[in-house]
Amino acid sequence: MKNLYVLLAVILLTSCSSIRVNYDYEKTRDFTQYKTYNYFSDVNTGMSELDSKRLFKAFDDAMQSKGYALSQTPDFLVDIKSAEFQQARNNNVGVGVGGGGRNAGGGISIGLPLGQSQLGREIVFDFVDESNNQLFWQAISESNYKPNASPEKREANFVALVEKVLKGFPPETK
Repeated sequence: MKNLYVLLAVILLTSCSSIRVNYDYEKTRDFTQYKTYNYFSDVNTGMSELDSKRLFKAFDDAMQSKGYALSQTPDFLVDIKSAEFQQARNNNVGVGVGGGGRNAGGGISIGLPLGQSQLGREIVFDFVDESNNQLFWQAISESNYKPNASPEKREANFVALVEKVLKGFPPETK
């Protein structure tokens, strides 16, 4: 029985998913032309006002560290949208019972879900060229979301998320 508890603990500890990001971009775009950015005037992140402020601060700090400047006359505009979703439980433990004898056997097996369902959050970052209003780069992130996390943990989560999102900008083009 002790081994079962150890196995359950290992599964629970390794089941925490990290931030996943998918990128898409226009392959023929010259990304060196972009130096300044701003946000769409009607950007609606779908988050609380406090979380939106945390996300914008993390984004602005990361963009500045990459050499981009927030400007009233930007080269491109950024739109950020998010949605929460219930993540499916993908961990379970199989329990089996079997027996047999005298050329006959039988068994039964069931899967028991581990833990509770978690909330996830998808955040989409769209970069749109200011001069022609065309989307040229996009990142879609998915991560766990804890609505009761402390403000410090929320801020740290946004910093980590933005860091991973902007790892793909500008893309390495040939």
